[in-house]
Amino acid sequence: METAPTKPSLAKKPSPSFRLRNGSLNALRLRRVFDLFDRNGDGEITLDEMESALDTLGLGADRAGLEATVGAYIPAGANGLGFNDFESLHRALGDALFGPIVEEEEPQKEVEDEDMKEAFRVFDKNGDGFISAAELQAVLTKLGLAEARSLAAVQEMICNVDRDRDGQVDFGEFKTMMQGITVWGA
Repeated sequence: METAPTKPSLAKKPSPSFRLRNGSLNALRLRRVFDLFDRNGDGEITLDEMESALDTLGLGADRAGLEATVGAYIPAGANGLGFNDFESLHRALGDALFGPIVEEEEPQKEVEDEDMKEAFRVFDKNGDGFISAAELQAVLTKLGLAEARSLAAVQEMICNVDRDRDGQVDFGEFKTMMQGITVWGA
Protein backbone atom coordinates (compact mmCIF):
# COMPACT_ATOMS: atom_id res chain seq x y z
CA MET A 1 0.00 0.00 0.00
CA GLU A 2 1.40 3.38 -1.05
CA THR A 3 1.30 6.25 1.40
CA ALA A 4 0.29 9.74 0.36
CA PRO A 5 3.18 12.22 0.12
CA THR A 6 3.65 14.41 3.18
CA LYS A 7 2.53 17.99 2.60
CA PRO A 8 5.73 19.98 2.03
CA SER A 9 6.67 22.74 4.42
CA LEU A 10 9.57 25.14 4.62
CA ALA A 11 10.81 27.25 7.51
CA LYS A 12 11.33 30.23 5.17
CA LYS A 13 8.71 31.25 2.63
CA PRO A 14 10.30 31.22 -0.83
CA SER A 15 10.10 34.06 -3.28
CA PRO A 16 7.24 34.05 -5.82
CA SER A 17 9.95 33.48 -8.44
CA PHE A 18 10.07 29.93 -7.04
CA ARG A 19 7.67 29.12 -9.82
CA LEU A 20 7.50 30.99 -13.09
CA ARG A 21 4.14 31.27 -14.82
CA ASN A 22 5.71 30.47 -18.20
CA GLY A 23 5.79 26.68 -18.37
CA SER A 24 8.69 26.31 -20.81
CA LEU A 25 10.92 28.73 -18.89
CA ASN A 26 10.00 27.00 -15.65
CA ALA A 27 10.93 23.58 -17.08
CA LEU A 28 14.29 24.88 -18.35
CA ARG A 29 15.10 26.50 -15.03
CA LEU A 30 14.00 23.42 -13.12
CA ARG A 31 16.26 21.22 -15.30
CA ARG A 32 19.22 23.47 -14.47
CA VAL A 33 18.45 23.25 -10.75
CA PHE A 34 18.13 19.47 -11.03
CA ASP A 35 21.51 19.22 -12.76
CA LEU A 36 23.12 21.38 -10.05
CA PHE A 37 21.67 19.23 -7.26
CA ASP A 38 22.68 16.00 -9.04
CA ARG A 39 26.35 16.37 -8.14
CA ASN A 40 27.53 13.04 -9.52
CA GLY A 41 25.50 13.36 -12.74
CA ASP A 42 23.79 9.98 -12.42
CA GLY A 43 20.32 11.34 -13.22
CA GLU A 44 19.07 11.08 -9.65
CA ILE A 45 19.14 13.43 -6.69
CA THR A 46 19.70 11.47 -3.51
CA LEU A 47 18.68 12.73 -0.09
CA ASP A 48 22.38 13.38 0.63
CA GLU A 49 22.71 15.49 -2.54
CA MET A 50 19.50 17.35 -1.71
CA GLU A 51 20.66 18.03 1.86
CA SER A 52 24.06 19.21 0.63
CA ALA A 53 22.51 21.50 -2.00
CA LEU A 54 20.08 23.05 0.49
CA ASP A 55 22.89 23.59 3.00
CA THR A 56 25.00 25.24 0.27
CA LEU A 57 22.09 27.56 -0.49
CA GLY A 58 21.90 28.46 3.20
CA LEU A 59 18.48 26.86 3.60
CA GLY A 60 19.59 24.29 6.20
CA ALA A 61 17.76 21.02 5.83
CA ASP A 62 16.35 18.98 8.70
CA ARG A 63 17.17 15.41 7.67
CA ALA A 64 13.96 13.94 9.13
CA GLY A 65 11.79 16.58 7.45
CA LEU A 66 13.67 16.15 4.20
CA GLU A 67 13.17 12.38 4.30
CA ALA A 68 9.46 12.80 5.01
CA THR A 69 8.90 15.35 2.25
CA VAL A 70 11.32 14.25 -0.45
CA GLY A 71 11.28 10.54 0.37
CA ALA A 72 7.62 10.34 -0.56
CA TYR A 73 8.57 11.27 -4.16
CA ILE A 74 11.41 8.74 -4.55
CA PRO A 75 10.07 5.70 -6.43
CA ALA A 76 10.42 2.28 -4.82
CA GLY A 77 13.81 0.76 -5.63
CA ALA A 78 15.36 4.08 -6.70
CA ASN A 79 18.22 5.80 -4.87
CA GLY A 80 16.84 9.28 -5.42
CA LEU A 81 14.59 11.57 -7.42
CA GLY A 82 14.65 11.34 -11.20
CA PHE A 83 13.85 14.56 -13.06
CA ASN A 84 10.12 13.75 -13.34
CA ASP A 85 10.00 13.00 -9.58
CA PHE A 86 11.85 16.26 -8.88
CA GLU A 87 9.36 18.11 -11.07
CA SER A 88 6.45 16.54 -9.15
CA LEU A 89 8.04 17.58 -5.85
CA HIS A 90 8.57 21.12 -7.16
CA ARG A 91 4.94 21.32 -8.32
CA ALA A 92 3.68 20.05 -4.94
CA LEU A 93 5.82 22.58 -3.07
CA GLY A 94 4.58 25.38 -5.32
CA ASP A 95 0.96 24.33 -4.90
CA ALA A 96 1.35 24.06 -1.11
CA LEU A 97 3.04 27.45 -0.82
CA PHE A 98 1.28 29.52 -3.50
CA GLY A 99 -1.77 27.52 -4.54
CA PRO A 100 -2.17 25.71 -7.84
CA ILE A 101 -1.38 27.50 -11.07
CA VAL A 102 -4.56 28.60 -12.75
CA GLU A 103 -4.07 28.35 -16.48
CA GLU A 104 -5.04 31.58 -18.19
CA GLU A 105 -6.25 31.38 -21.76
CA GLU A 106 -4.96 34.70 -23.12
CA PRO A 107 -7.74 36.90 -21.75
CA GLN A 108 -5.08 38.91 -19.92
CA LYS A 109 -3.42 39.76 -23.24
CA GLU A 110 -6.79 40.75 -24.69
CA VAL A 111 -7.44 43.04 -21.71
CA GLU A 112 -3.98 44.60 -22.09
CA ASP A 113 -4.55 45.16 -25.82
CA GLU A 114 -7.93 46.77 -25.16
CA ASP A 115 -6.37 49.06 -22.54
CA MET A 116 -3.65 49.99 -25.01
CA LYS A 117 -6.25 50.76 -27.71
CA GLU A 118 -8.16 52.95 -25.26
CA ALA A 119 -4.98 54.87 -24.41
CA PHE A 120 -4.25 55.26 -28.14
CA ARG A 121 -7.74 56.74 -28.69
CA VAL A 122 -6.99 59.45 -26.11
CA PHE A 123 -4.25 60.73 -28.43
CA ASP A 124 -5.95 59.93 -31.76
CA LYS A 125 -8.55 62.70 -31.51
CA ASN A 126 -9.82 62.49 -35.11
CA GLY A 127 -10.02 58.66 -35.04
CA ASP A 128 -8.01 58.13 -38.23
CA GLY A 129 -5.76 55.49 -36.64
CA PHE A 130 -2.75 57.78 -36.36
CA ILE A 131 -1.38 60.24 -33.83
CA SER A 132 -0.21 63.37 -35.57
CA ALA A 133 2.13 65.96 -34.10
CA ALA A 134 -0.84 68.32 -33.66
CA GLU A 135 -2.84 65.67 -31.77
CA LEU A 136 0.12 64.84 -29.54
CA GLN A 137 0.71 68.54 -28.91
CA ALA A 138 -2.94 69.00 -27.87
CA VAL A 139 -2.74 66.17 -25.31
CA LEU A 140 0.61 67.39 -23.96
CA THR A 141 -0.88 70.90 -23.63
CA LYS A 142 -3.83 69.51 -21.63
CA LEU A 143 -1.34 67.73 -19.39
CA GLY A 144 0.52 71.01 -18.89
CA LEU A 145 3.83 69.66 -20.19
CA ALA A 146 6.49 72.13 -21.34
CA GLU A 147 7.23 70.05 -24.45
CA ALA A 148 3.84 71.11 -25.81
CA ARG A 149 5.02 74.70 -26.34
CA SER A 150 7.22 73.77 -29.31
CA LEU A 151 5.83 71.91 -32.32
CA ALA A 152 9.43 71.02 -33.26
CA ALA A 153 9.87 69.26 -29.89
CA VAL A 154 6.61 67.37 -30.42
CA GLN A 155 7.68 66.36 -33.95
CA GLU A 156 10.97 65.09 -32.51
CA MET A 157 9.02 62.97 -30.04
CA ILE A 158 7.05 61.52 -32.94
CA CYS A 159 10.27 60.80 -34.90
CA ASN A 160 11.66 58.83 -31.96
CA VAL A 161 8.90 56.19 -32.30
CA ASP A 162 7.91 56.57 -35.97
CA ARG A 163 9.45 53.41 -37.45
CA ASP A 164 7.95 53.80 -40.92
CA ARG A 165 8.90 57.51 -41.06
CA ASP A 166 5.48 58.71 -42.19
CA GLY A 167 5.44 61.58 -39.68
CA GLN A 168 2.78 60.08 -37.44
CA VAL A 169 2.42 57.27 -34.93
CA ASP A 170 0.24 54.29 -35.76
CA PHE A 171 -1.11 51.85 -33.14
CA GLY A 172 1.78 49.38 -33.56
CA GLU A 173 4.36 52.11 -33.01
CA PHE A 174 2.40 53.44 -30.03
CA LYS A 175 2.17 49.96 -28.49
CA THR A 176 5.91 49.37 -28.95
CA MET A 177 6.66 52.72 -27.34
CA MET A 178 4.33 52.07 -24.39
CA GLN A 179 5.74 48.58 -23.79
CA GLY A 180 9.23 50.06 -23.67
CA ILE A 181 8.34 52.49 -20.90
CA THR A 182 9.68 51.53 -17.48
CA VAL A 183 7.60 52.64 -14.55
CA TRP A 184 9.98 52.93 -11.61
CA GLY A 185 8.67 51.75 -8.28
CA ALA A 186 5.79 49.81 -9.85
